[in-house]
Amino acid sequence: MNTSGIPSPPSEWRSFNLGQWLRDLGLDWFGLNLVINAYAVCILLGIAAAVWLTNRRLVERGGEPWVVLDIALWAVPFGILGGRLYHVVTHPADYFYPGADLLRIFYVWEGGLAIFGAISLGAVGAWIGARLAGIRFSSFVDGLAPGLLLAQGIGRMGNYFNQELFGAPTSLPWGLAIDRPNPAIPVGLPADTLFHPTFLYEMAWNIAGAFVLIALGRKFALQWGQLFGVYLMWYGAGRAFLETLRLDPAELIFGVRANVWGAVFAILLGLIILIVQANRHPGKEPGIYRPGKEWQGESDVDSEDMYFVVDGEPENNETETQARTKPQATKRPV
Repeated sequence: MNTSGIPSPPSEWRSFNLGQWLRDLGLDWFGLNLVINAYAVCILLGIAAAVWLTNRRLVERGGEPWVVLDIALWAVPFGILGGRLYHVVTHPADYFYPGADLLRIFYVWEGGLAIFGAISLGAVGAWIGARLAGIRFSSFVDGLAPGLLLAQGIGRMGNYFNQELFGAPTSLPWGLAIDRPNPAIPVGLPADTLFHPTFLYEMAWNIAGAFVLIALGRKFALQWGQLFGVYLMWYGAGRAFLETLRLDPAELIFGVRANVWGAVFAILLGLIILIVQANRHPGKEPGIYRPGKEWQGESDVDSEDMYFVVDGEPENNETETQARTKPQATKRPV
C-alpha cells in the first residue's frame, strides 16, 4: 500500500471486542463477547451531537429542556430503518445474488446508511414524535437542520474506518491510500494509486454547512420549515457533486447514479419549501409549541402564582393554611 497521502486505518481498527479487552485487564464479565464497531460509534456520536445541538436551539426558543429526546425516540429508529432500506434498494447487487446471506441486509455496522432514506423515513418518525410532544413539526426540523448536518459530518468518519465510499484516483497530496483487495477499486490500477477522500470532503462540507445554517437562520429569521429547506439545498448541492467522484457501484437511472437524482430532488424540494413557506407564513412563528400545548417552565410557576379553588370558585378571604385543610381544595397554577 502506498504510504504517501492519507493512510487508511488498519483493518483491526474497524472493531474491537469489549469482552476480550476486559479479560485482558483481568475482568472477566461472565464471558462477555460484545464487539464494538467504529462505524457504529461514529454514527452514535453524530446522533448525540445532533441531539445536543437541537436541544440548545429548541430551549432558546422556549422549549422544555431535552424534549428533543421524546422526539428522537421516534425519529432515530425510523431514520436508521429508512437509511438502511434505501441503501439496500440502491445497491441490490451487494445483497441479492446466488448464495447470498440475506441476513447481511440487517448488518448496519458493516456500513450502508443512505442519508436520503434516513431523511425520508426519519421525517415520519419526527412528525409522530413532535405531534406527541406538542411541538410544531416545522419548528422541530428548523431546530434540527444544523444538528443534522453535524451528525452527517461526524458519521462520515465511519466510512474512513471501513475504507469505503472513496473517490476516483488522484495525485493530490491528500489522496487516500486504500488497502487491497477492495471491490470498489477498478481492475488494473497500480497498487500505489491514491483516491479522493470523498468522506473527508463531505465531512467538511456538512460541518461547515451547520455553521452556515445557524448564521442564515439568525440573520434572516428563517422559520416555518424554511431553514430545513435551506438544509436540503445545501446538502443536495454538495452530494450531487461528490457523487460524481465516487467509485463504489450504484444503481443508474438514465445513466446517472441514483443518489445524484436524490440530491437533485432534495435541492428542488428545499427550494419549494423555502418559497412556499415564505409566502404562506410571512411573519414569525408564535412559538415552537402547537396551540394549547405550551410548556410552562418551573420558573414560570411559583408560590405567588397559586390560588385555591373550592367547588370551582377561589376563596380569596382564606389563608393558604386554611384552604389546604379543606378536603375539596385543589391547587392550580395561574
